[in-house]
Amino acid sequence: MTVLPTTTATRPAPRPATAPATGPFVGAVAAEWTKLRSVRSTWWTVLAAALTMAATSGQLAIYAVNANTDDDPTVNPGILPVGDIVTGSLELTQYVVLALGLFAITSEYATGTIRTTLRCTPSRTRVLLAKAVVVGGLTFLLGLLLGGIGAAVARPVLGEWGRAPLGGTLADVAASAAYLALVGVLALGLAAALRSPVLTLTVLLALLMIVPLSLQEPGITVLTRIADAFPGVAGGHFLAGDTDPYPAAVGLLLLAGWTAGGLALGRWALARRDA
Repeated sequence: MTVLPTTTATRPAPRPATAPATGPFVGAVAAEWTKLRSVRSTWWTVLAAALTMAATSGQLAIYAVNANTDDDPTVNPGILPVGDIVTGSLELTQYVVLALGLFAITSEYATGTIRTTLRCTPSRTRVLLAKAVVVGGLTFLLGLLLGGIGAAVARPVLGEWGRAPLGGTLADVAASAAYLALVGVLALGLAAALRSPVLTLTVLLALLMIVPLSLQEPGITVLTRIADAFPGVAGGHFLAGDTDPYPAAVGLLLLAGWTAGGLALGRWALARRDA
């Protein structure tokens, strides 16, 4: 009897499981988010912003109640929407939130880790845009949180002198978050160009408050109109829902234009200078 040789069918070795491929920009965004969330200063800044928002909104609500109950009817603001307190509180709170945009890049220049970042992601445009996505997203979410805190603090303090319609309050909270996201990315762009946190903060103070106030002070129409184009004033018109001197949507577009210009300036500086 002839015994035929048996053959054993061999199966191909299973391929090792691989993580789904991601594009270089997604990887850059993930890296920037890891860097930002892994440092304690980020979360201390978030806590400081929450405390500042709570204190400021409570103080503004107390001022409104006192103005309605004193003996001088000329300063009586009447019943206020809670959203007005929320947006008014940003005038101070925004300067805490700006730190997130500043330190997202100035801390890397201070420690020298910007060289590692640019070796891992050679495209400087990609690096800056990834940072902008992370900073913008974080400050927007933080703005929603801060708006909720401000409304929660102001409503009981205002008492009978306050009202909180759900739709209007949510719209004001969302507008506050959008404003903070735009000024946070503006801070990032200027910080990429100037590299110094102190110098960047000085320029931001000038753009958001000092220069516009100086232009508005004489009461000259031409200077006032120039001041209306600055980012802080444009953002204020957007938050207030003004129709004069331009609609709120125009204020948002002006602020977005300043943000885009700040990023463009930062990209230009990154391309021209060594890390």
